[in-house]
Amino acid sequence: MNKFILALVGVIVVGAGILLFSALFTVHQTQQALVLQFGNPIRVVQDPGLHVKIPLVQNVQTFDSRILDLDPPAQEVILTDQKRINVDSFVRYKIIDPLEFRKKALTDANFRQIFGGRLNAAVRAEVGKVFLGDMLSDKREDVMQSITQTLKKQATQFGIEVVDVRIGRTDLPETTSQAVYNRMRSDRIAEAAKLRSEGAEIKAKIQAEADKDRTVIIADAQKTSQILRGEGEGTRTIVLNKAFGKDPNFFEFYRTMEAYDTAFGEGTTMVLNPNSDFFRFFGDITGKAKQMPLPK
Repeated sequence: MNKFILALVGVIVVGAGILLFSALFTVHQTQQALVLQFGNPIRVVQDPGLHVKIPLVQNVQTFDSRILDLDPPAQEVILTDQKRINVDSFVRYKIIDPLEFRKKALTDANFRQIFGGRLNAAVRAEVGKVFLGDMLSDKREDVMQSITQTLKKQATQFGIEVVDVRIGRTDLPETTSQAVYNRMRSDRIAEAAKLRSEGAEIKAKIQAEADKDRTVIIADAQKTSQILRGEGEGTRTIVLNKAFGKDPNFFEFYRTMEAYDTAFGEGTTMVLNPNSDFFRFFGDITGKAKQMPLPK
């Protein structure tokens, strides 16, 4: 009988311990909890620490209280100028009301699917209003601000707070990128051909001007040289005439020496009469050498 009582007391103590243990739950500082009773939300616990619930009747569902990321897949958007771009966007959010979050989204995976779709819809609506060049300018920030305001209005339905919305990348689709590249390449080839044509035209003009200036300079130089040569010849003739007038014999001797210098070069052979007037200074510096008898 005593053993039975001890066993019963032991069972009761163990059962009480299990019930007491199941009545306690801990909320981490990075979490917030929602107490459910038979699946229905009863209260929200956002203070970290040890808390109490009704065992076997109530259970606890925890939610992250930190800033979370939602990064849906990139989507293709048609811009105002009918160009297509791939837009990769993401949102930073924080759960501030776990009860509303559970009512609207049920699970985190379901929330990501629903709110990710709304993010993509807002991105398509706002990005579709601008041109491709606007996404590369300061207007990009205005687009992100508009998307952020749209999502903040919808965030209260899910018990969350939208902290930030960003457009990570905006890339052209492969076909569009190739078409843009080909058009840019064609434009650069046409521009290069235009520059070459303009350069060739400028070169032809410069060369024509240079040839014209060269012809004029050469003509002027030849004219000047002819004038100077004529003046030199005239001066030379005057000097020679004056010299000839002062000493005709010396002038004749000097001219004959010049003729000798010109006529007698290396290897020169001349067949002339020894009594030729050309050799009259050979025998006498005065040029009055006696005539040599010719061989019979």
